[in-house]
Amino acid sequence: MGKNLSYKILENHLVNGFLAPGEEITIKIDQTLTQDSTGTMVYLQLEAMNVDHIKTELSVAYVDHNTLQTGFENADDHEFIKSVAKRHGVLYSKPGNGICHQLHLENFGVPGKTLLGSDSHTPTGGGLGMIAIGAGGLDVAMAMAKGTYSLTVPKILKVELTGQLPAWSSAKDIILYILKELTVKGGVGKIIEYAGEGVKTLSVTDRATITNMGAELGATTSIFPSDENTKEYLESQGRAGVYIPLSADPDAVYDEEMTVDLSSIIPMAAMPHSPDNVKTVREIGPIKVDQVAIGSCTNSSYTDLMKVAAILKGKKVADDVSLVISPGSSRILSKMASNGALADLIDAGARIIENACGPCIGMGQSPKSGAVSLRTFNRNFKGRSGTNDADVYLVSPETAAVSAISGILTDGNEAGIKLPAIKSETFEPNDHFIVYPDGRGKENSLAMGPNIKPFPRNTDLPDKLETVVTLKVGNNITTDDIMPSDSRLLPYRSNVPYLSEFCFEKLDQEFPQRCKSAGSCSIVGGENYGQGSSREHAALAPLFLRIKFVIAKSFARIHRANLINSGILPLVFENPEEIDGFNLGDKLVIENAREQVKSGHVEIKNINTGKTYLTATHFSDNEIEMILKGGKINL
Repeated sequence: MGKNLSYKILENHLVNGFLAPGEEITIKIDQTLTQDSTGTMVYLQLEAMNVDHIKTELSVAYVDHNTLQTGFENADDHEFIKSVAKRHGVLYSKPGNGICHQLHLENFGVPGKTLLGSDSHTPTGGGLGMIAIGAGGLDVAMAMAKGTYSLTVPKILKVELTGQLPAWSSAKDIILYILKELTVKGGVGKIIEYAGEGVKTLSVTDRATITNMGAELGATTSIFPSDENTKEYLESQGRAGVYIPLSADPDAVYDEEMTVDLSSIIPMAAMPHSPDNVKTVREIGPIKVDQVAIGSCTNSSYTDLMKVAAILKGKKVADDVSLVISPGSSRILSKMASNGALADLIDAGARIIENACGPCIGMGQSPKSGAVSLRTFNRNFKGRSGTNDADVYLVSPETAAVSAISGILTDGNEAGIKLPAIKSETFEPNDHFIVYPDGRGKENSLAMGPNIKPFPRNTDLPDKLETVVTLKVGNNITTDDIMPSDSRLLPYRSNVPYLSEFCFEKLDQEFPQRCKSAGSCSIVGGENYGQGSSREHAALAPLFLRIKFVIAKSFARIHRANLINSGILPLVFENPEEIDGFNLGDKLVIENAREQVKSGHVEIKNINTGKTYLTATHFSDNEIEMILKGGKINL
């Protein structure tokens, strides 16, 4: 019985545990990455552990989120991260270098290695044949400190790709199709492994687009084999020496399988306000477009942007359309400047913005009120663009470019434009944006600006928990819903007390004050609670507001882990219909909490109704220990 690719890599990195679905294992982590939105907290936590030297082969601190310098806060965070990087032997990628996931593909990703990143889209590295997992900041700090990471072994879903994409269809359309089929919950508890003859037709950056948006499926990670296309990409980046071929055995065993015929894929779009709300562009029809934004870690590769340049060359962006483009890296921007493609974009009426996440995270370029915005990004949650009443559609770069010209949502097959083939290029290595640590040790002082506050810490779990329900919410609550992320609040990612004032503001502006009045609080939620980003601020802000537990029908993987890391209990309804028995203001009590946590089930008594409800914990032994101690940092 053959092995799948995922198990091959996991087995090669196994430290503890048994490799079978549902079992808890500990694996060796080769590399870590952080970005500045989460990085400040990661490095505050690393410092709190009093670590002398990190245990990973390579760790990189990228600055790509908080790059708008409208005050001192972002600049101070960057200086702090740089000082910690120097202290611990971490590489520091300066602002302007590009987006962390694109940069890691270009510079540091290695087939067969493990990568843990404090960003939910870290699975981008799966396009190179890595086991690349997004996690909360504390998990990444622990991986740097100990060189390991613990997880529940996921099921392996094989996606067999057959055929070849037709004209105007792209990797983005593939993952949108899969999102339509599986939904945002369809990848929970799974690694998605791609195989089949169709894989050979996809470049590494195509594959990275697909693995990137595996995060939107809720998957632990996604992975492609390492093959001749991988070799070609690494050679183009001057890193041929790290290539190794990797693939599943011909008789590999999988837990689930599905087949996607690439020849049947046509241009798609995810409609407001969810990545799985997908229809074909033709089904949606020719709606008027106000803004087009091209870039993000999903679609900012050289090939993506060269296709855009080819479509726009000699043409004009529609009068009523604002087009912004953010290249994925300084290397890509430099190449496009030298070959003339950048001029083609500018001449067509495009605005070139910084090599950074930018509009994808609401950091600038918000659309006008009530606008329709086409974006090549990975998420279109309500209000994420910075404009609450905007309608954001997720599309491919090709669809975005042709629609920017026409002024309406357009299927490129109907535009009368022939897409040229984009030839591969060789890139000159350039590490001028990278700061290499010139030494390690505590003699390297930290730069702590006034906005950088200690992260909140929980205490041991008491025997009795008494709380007030301060919020009741529905299904698919996102981390953006819990802790909004935009240009207004991102500069305060190192200041949890300040951020907590805005917790759940999109859903209930009274929530923070209600928590302060109640003292000890709980939240009741629906399915897939906490989907979206790996930002642990969605757990830290509730921790600061004294949330003791969350009862939900189900939890997204990363957010559940972040709650446990913070000492907050994620409890799952045994009977999901019982959610109707809870109301705002109800007083809830958990007796003998410490013993119940160990048992696998927790009884919650609603004092207001007199009824008792049974919840499941699904805690591993390590998670039980964390809960009892009040969080991972206290172990």
